[in-house]
Amino acid sequence: MDSTPLNWEALDALIIDFARSENLIEDSFSSSPPSSPSPSPSSLSSSSYHSRLIIRQIRRSLESGDIDCAIDLLRLHAPFILDDHRLLFRLQKQKFIELLRKGTPEDRVLAIRCIRTVLAPCALDAYPEAYEEFKHVLLAFIYDKDNQTSPVTYEWCESRRFDIAGLMSSVLRAHMQAYDPVFSMTLRYLISIHKGFCFREGVLSPISDLTERLLLDERDPPATPKESLHEAPPFDEVDIQALAHAVELTRQGAIDSLRFTKGDLFHAFQNELCRMKLDLSVLDELVREYCIYRGIVDSGRGALSGMQNRSSSLKVDQSELEYCSSRNCSLEVDYATSKLSDGTETDLRYSLEPTSNREDCSTSDSIHVGNSRTLQVNKNRGIVERSKRKRWRGRHDDRELRDLSYSGCSKQEVSTTTVASTTMSKEQQNLEKHLPLESTGKDDKYEIVLGIRELASKRLAAEVVEEINAVDPKFFAQNPILLFQLKQVEFLKLVSSGDYSSALRVACTHLGPLAADDPSLLKQLKEALLALLLPNEDILGKGFPINALANSLQVAFGRRLGIEEPQLMKLMKTTLYSHSEWFKLQMCKDRFESLLKIDSLKEVNPPLLSTTAGLLKSNSDSSTPGSSQVAKSSGARTTGDGSSPTQASSRDACDENAILKVMEFLALPRADAIHLLAQYNGNAEMVIQQIFA
Repeated sequence: MDSTPLNWEALDALIIDFARSENLIEDSFSSSPPSSPSPSPSSLSSSSYHSRLIIRQIRRSLESGDIDCAIDLLRLHAPFILDDHRLLFRLQKQKFIELLRKGTPEDRVLAIRCIRTVLAPCALDAYPEAYEEFKHVLLAFIYDKDNQTSPVTYEWCESRRFDIAGLMSSVLRAHMQAYDPVFSMTLRYLISIHKGFCFREGVLSPISDLTERLLLDERDPPATPKESLHEAPPFDEVDIQALAHAVELTRQGAIDSLRFTKGDLFHAFQNELCRMKLDLSVLDELVREYCIYRGIVDSGRGALSGMQNRSSSLKVDQSELEYCSSRNCSLEVDYATSKLSDGTETDLRYSLEPTSNREDCSTSDSIHVGNSRTLQVNKNRGIVERSKRKRWRGRHDDRELRDLSYSGCSKQEVSTTTVASTTMSKEQQNLEKHLPLESTGKDDKYEIVLGIRELASKRLAAEVVEEINAVDPKFFAQNPILLFQLKQVEFLKLVSSGDYSSALRVACTHLGPLAADDPSLLKQLKEALLALLLPNEDILGKGFPINALANSLQVAFGRRLGIEEPQLMKLMKTTLYSHSEWFKLQMCKDRFESLLKIDSLKEVNPPLLSTTAGLLKSNSDSSTPGSSQVAKSSGARTTGDGSSPTQASSRDACDENAILKVMEFLALPRADAIHLLAQYNGNAEMVIQQIFA
């Protein structure tokens, strides 16, 4: 399966927003306690961090069967839930079952009190079937939880906890607008479309093992509208079908979702996306790997600080040290008791990892990491250079959720918690202060690659070539196009500065010979020389895709040093390709791609080697009225939704109302409806008659 070019900078922005919104990163030398959230004020998803934390705590309480704790949190943070007798009845019914599950005489008495004072009154006006459910659940007094043939087996099942927890999460999320970060929703959507595309086309997904681990099959129950809202006016069929096919709902499910949001399509879409469950541990690891690769977080101590709050601890004994020595392993600091030089005790763990895995990743003996000037500069900068990056702190849901529970505690308890958190923060800072600045061999390679990308993004092409040749003299022999592009940047930079003699020297010494060896570069060489016709033009500053070149260098040279692209990159490229192909089949534009920033992810710069010709052409067009219109009309035909002319003509032969009618009556995807209509000259009634004949 092919992949789609990706706008790395747009993905960086989404990833950083996600990491900040979920409180996964912090400044390398932040003085605040690790548990304090640091949301981005410019992001709606970040501002809802505290609300999402509350929902997680309520969810955990319900999943563990602690209904009283969940009700207390609801009363404190979301009292409107308890005013809805439909939801209150379900909560109290589960509380009744949990009291009986404990099995003690005291809890049995409490269960009887629960049905008398709360459950029975709620059953009278919760919803039409509530009273019958109330009478049915009373059978739990007679039939034990271990009786697998009883009529109340389902009520006793512990999966009921997860059902009600999911329902409450859906309702709370919608009412509090505590949606997950945009990147999290985008991933759900793209993976869902990718799976549907692969199933329809009958092809195997190259990322199936990753998508299966990341996006789980089960969903939270939907938040249902109140009975009074069922009198809402009919919604636009376009909205119903768009929502139904975007998140795999039945038509009635899409209508109910729209009723809950009073017709707001985009809120309904976000509600449905957030019902899909992601494995957060897998997602966090993918994000962390990407952040290290892109230099967003520190690769060494950032990883260490993220591990410091795990519950287990190990100590290294003599046998482990002997094993490490015999197997050529290195010891990586991770968790066992250790003392810092100032006497502060902290928890570390030691993990055994073969040195060869970390220091000998290169693919060639000709690579000399020690020759890197960039690496030496970064080491000289030391702690100042590292402080520019964020520190990966990871998830601390247990601690942060515990802090939420202290809202009803005494001042003394809260004070104790705060002191403990502050102490932990100081220990973490002391640990970082005494960590050695020397990095592992793999860390050195990361620093080199990131340094080269930074040089390239600053248009320092000559310095990039010098740095790469110092580390790997054979690299450009295997990547002549990258060398050509770098020399093109150097050439254009000299032309823009007015140094034509030096520019021509670069062209004669490098661009010419490279084009002679590869005739496919001759066209690009001619286009580069056109820059001489644009005196005093800042070509590199006018849409020149310098970031695309910097990213290409990072990928190619990183792979040369044994650093592969992060898994998240492969996931995004593949799913974006599936998204594009899917909507070509649907012959329409995705109504939700702007909301999820999918359009930004696909906004890749124009080809690097055609920029000069494009600038020259734009100047020519501006001086010749009407020429741009002629050029556009004579170019390749495209449609507004990205479909091909053949697809567009097939779609145009069918009336939009006819397409929607077939989709509605036959519950078909848009592409199938269009193909059927094309067979019957766009007559929807004839299509429906033939199907039901």
